[in-house]
Amino acid sequence: MSWFILFCAGLCEISWAVGLKYSDGLKKPLPTLMTVLALALSIVLLAWSTRSLPIGTAYAVWTGIGAIGVVIAGVFLFGEPLNLMRLLFLSLILIGILGLKWSSAQSGI
Repeated sequence: MSWFILFCAGLCEISWAVGLKYSDGLKKPLPTLMTVLALALSIVLLAWSTRSLPIGTAYAVWTGIGAIGVVIAGVFLFGEPLNLMRLLFLSLILIGILGLKWSSAQSGI
């Protein structure tokens, strides 16, 4: 259950990071409010996941999910470039996330 909560925290991280773009530097009230709510929920869910996951693992996975998700959102929502080099480095982040999950499973977490 902790991994699912952590995954949801990562999705909320993507939401607030993308919300920063829509809020126009926190100038637009509704997108700013949604961004702040997503940020708060992301932090709460991250905290809940650390009840049974190591903080280092949880934080690294949370930021990794956010990083991958925001890059993908940037490509589809804002027309940001996606090239072979970016895909390579996103793949490395994904490998790191999966490796942390796998190593946690090996240690019984």
